[in-house]
Amino acid sequence: MKQSLQLRTSQHLALTPQLQQSIRLLQLSTLELHQELEHILSENPLLERLDDPLDNSVRLLADGAISTSASTMDAPPGDSEVSSSPVEPEGGGEAPEAGENSQENSSNDSNDNEWSFDDVSRSGKAPDDEDSRPQLEACESTLREHLLQQMREAVDQQRDRALIELIIDALDENGYLEEPLEDIFARLPEQLDIEIEELSMALKMVQSFDPTGVGARNASECLALQIKAFPKVAFVTRRLALTIVESYLTLFAQRDFNKIKKALECDDEDLREAQVVIRQCNPHPGATFSGGASDYVVPDVIVRKTKNGWQVMLNNDVMPRLRVNALYANILKQGKSEGSLNSQLQEAKWLIKNMRQRFDTILRVAQAIVERQRNFFSHGAVAMRPLVLREIADTLGLHESTISRVTTQKYMLTPHGMFELKYFFGSHVATEAGGEASSTAIRALIKQLIGAEDSKSPFSDSKIADMLAEQGMVVARRTVAKYREALRIPPVSLRKSL
Repeated sequence: MKQSLQLRTSQHLALTPQLQQSIRLLQLSTLELHQELEHILSENPLLERLDDPLDNSVRLLADGAISTSASTMDAPPGDSEVSSSPVEPEGGGEAPEAGENSQENSSNDSNDNEWSFDDVSRSGKAPDDEDSRPQLEACESTLREHLLQQMREAVDQQRDRALIELIIDALDENGYLEEPLEDIFARLPEQLDIEIEELSMALKMVQSFDPTGVGARNASECLALQIKAFPKVAFVTRRLALTIVESYLTLFAQRDFNKIKKALECDDEDLREAQVVIRQCNPHPGATFSGGASDYVVPDVIVRKTKNGWQVMLNNDVMPRLRVNALYANILKQGKSEGSLNSQLQEAKWLIKNMRQRFDTILRVAQAIVERQRNFFSHGAVAMRPLVLREIADTLGLHESTISRVTTQKYMLTPHGMFELKYFFGSHVATEAGGEASSTAIRALIKQLIGAEDSKSPFSDSKIADMLAEQGMVVARRTVAKYREALRIPPVSLRKSL
């Protein structure tokens, strides 16, 4: 086989570091973006943030003085700034190397170095404002601490306290004692000379503590403890409610009211009054002490109604303002830097450019979604039209995977509530007229039909499918059941009431 040298040209796509960073920033949620940004700021001294949430906090200066102003952290007024690279279309070329076009950079507007939109306006609070400094959240009391505090106030004997604390330590997060008393008694050393009756008395003492129902061994006992403690309940109603939770709780949960009425020989009115009392009970009395902190979603874009139609704008509170450090930039201009600073300057420029490009892409996608879902913003979810990622991708000239990254964990605040951008995309269902209806609109119609039904005679899935067919939407019964379960609506047997 003869060897030879050949010269040929070909095109191929290379993922440059700048493009890789752009893709990564695009797929991050708002929380993940700020976490990534803090990590980058800690490693790159040439990059600084102008919207530091701790700007108005108390700071300790080098001489030991205390300052409440962030001005001490600002760069010297004489330092010039280096502008960031201009925004290019997605997947654009590389940013200029450090040191290039230094004359051009110095003549640009000083605000080009900051990443922000023209309509960004932030009014700083005075240092003495109460909410201008970070507030510390108070430590919440646990169920165990709450019960131990009541024990210290109600019990004096050390032996009784030890037994009650033993019971408290055996409770689960809902306040139930799942381990039998016999098992707890069997673990105790014989030399302590403890009787099972003493453990029973300790359990009764725990069951008298707040919240009512704590220390119960099952759901029936938990509800019974609370019903006994309810004030101003008629004797007949209280006795009927206790009988139901102690002997017929399974039938009550299944809403089989006919069997309960037949077994207890009561009428609808008596059973309805007992049902009201039982519904006031909390089956998980200890859950209020074990609940974690609430997770809040911050919108990336906001949609508002104006005289010119629906307007989409970015949420300024989630847009970081970045710039290149002026002091280091001047050192680089004078050629007194090492190669590491040049590379960090390049990385800072890339980040500023990619951050701007990220929010620009989110805004463009959100505007395209609002343009196609105008009926939703005007009339609600029942007017949602079918929409797929490819339709938005073809309109904006972007790849379908880019639209998927933009719409994942990005949220839009609308007059109808907060929605993930993916909420506006859905499959279509054919109608009798030959058109298409969005699956989101069908779920909204199912929710409306169930919300308007008679609780004494709720609609079955087959009946809902027939009602949708009357409106021209051909949907199978199993599809209705799937949409109902997605809406977390119980089946017909659990929606029935007296």
